[in-house]
Amino acid sequence: MTAELTALTLAALLQALQFCAYAITANRQLDPKIALGPRDTPVTLTGTAGRFKRAMENHFEGLILFTIACGVVVISDQSTGFTAGCAWVYLCARVLYVPAYALGWTPGRSIIWFVGFFATVFMLIAALV
Repeated sequence: MTAELTALTLAALLQALQFCAYAITANRQLDPKIALGPRDTPVTLTGTAGRFKRAMENHFEGLILFTIACGVVVISDQSTGFTAGCAWVYLCARVLYVPAYALGWTPGRSIIWFVGFFATVFMLIAALV
């Protein structure tokens, strides 16, 4: 397996861990009837639960582009040390992003997000050159 696919697999597992963190904190905050119900009306989460939810949703968005980048690099057989490095930078940025978001680090959270985003963009550009 290439480094890019390994980083992608770990990023997917990170997504699963983020879901668990969100679910645990949300269920602590909500009344059991709401948590177990159909949630026909919007539920507003505050504090750490809300931040875990937003961080998880943000990772879904970033994971789509990162998956495309990994797929393009691997399918076109253009895996290099540079693209592997970008993949690991993306993963590290996403790992750091979770506590940065949960703890409300400003502007650190945004800086970490940009690092992961640009690592992904650089992977895509590397596949084109």
